[in-house]
Amino acid sequence: MKLSGQDAIAREADEHIVTHRVKLPRKVVEHPFGQVAKRLSLALILLVATALIVYADHDGYKDSSDGSVDLLDAFYYATVTLSTTGYGDVTPVSDAARLTNIFVITPLRVLFLIVLVGTTLEVLTERTREEWRLNRWRSTLRDHTVVVGFGTKGRSAIQTVCATGLKNEQVVVVDPSAKAIDLASAEGYAGVVGDATRSEVLKRAEAHRARQIIIATQRDDTAVLVTLTARQLNRGAKIVAAVREEENAPLLKQSGADAVITSASAAGRLLGLSVLSPAAGMVMEDLIQQGSGLDIVERPVIKAEVGRKPRETEDLVVSVVRGHRVLGYDDPAIGTLQLTDRLITIVRASPGSQIAPDVRPLRKD
Repeated sequence: MKLSGQDAIAREADEHIVTHRVKLPRKVVEHPFGQVAKRLSLALILLVATALIVYADHDGYKDSSDGSVDLLDAFYYATVTLSTTGYGDVTPVSDAARLTNIFVITPLRVLFLIVLVGTTLEVLTERTREEWRLNRWRSTLRDHTVVVGFGTKGRSAIQTVCATGLKNEQVVVVDPSAKAIDLASAEGYAGVVGDATRSEVLKRAEAHRARQIIIATQRDDTAVLVTLTARQLNRGAKIVAAVREEENAPLLKQSGADAVITSASAAGRLLGLSVLSPAAGMVMEDLIQQGSGLDIVERPVIKAEVGRKPRETEDLVVSVVRGHRVLGYDDPAIGTLQLTDRLITIVRASPGSQIAPDVRPLRKD
């Protein structure tokens, strides 16, 4: 697949824009304007409270200009005292006023300064906390799922694997769009902003320690490059990729993909089946929607089933996986079930239930 001149220029521009930033999911915080408004309100309350305290004991204060302290002088004294150390033109002269300055106004001054510099402290604290979270995330992330592309295909794939019991914390999304990563983060997934064709970006997603990698990019040539890069970083991960054109599927398999789904052809076949039989189309749609209605899963053969034929099991067996071969339920080569076989069966999904660890839901692309 050869890139046109415009596509090559666009790709080069995207590489300069990419920041390779890792974004972890976090709780929704208050809008910055709301935080500023709260701080200003608290500072104003402290100022008014200090002024009223001074005015309540105005006889204990002396103004160098006229000797008396009125309400305006009280606010002036409160302003310069809370924001600075004062100018000495209004001073406490009585013992009560000086004690009030020591035990009341001084703590208020400290609190006022904390409110003023609180934004800077909060930024520094947030940066430290975010760096700590990122380091902890990297040190604990193992056997996770990396999803490249958070479009319709990527979101559907995540919903399917999470419906089988995979936690949101075990999913890392990679996408060149910062908006897409923001959406993924809002849904509870960690995200990496960057071009997944570059090994540095996949390393930030810890793809070299992932158990499975789902490639759901918008372009087939991008999917090929991502597959090559991912397979180079992780030889043992299961890589599943989606392509638009069926002719590109062999190229994806040669690049290292374990399974390739042709999205356009799959959708077309489902459309054709729905035309021939709307009911059959509904059943297929039910099967490819994990966690509701009927589910198609892969499970091991149990000891009680060894020696039986596929039709003699309690579940509805569709195929038998023996070694690297997938045999139809009526294939004479099956004979009887063996302990090393795996069964592809159709089961009734239970609301809120999770598939056992040894049971693998089939991909529903």
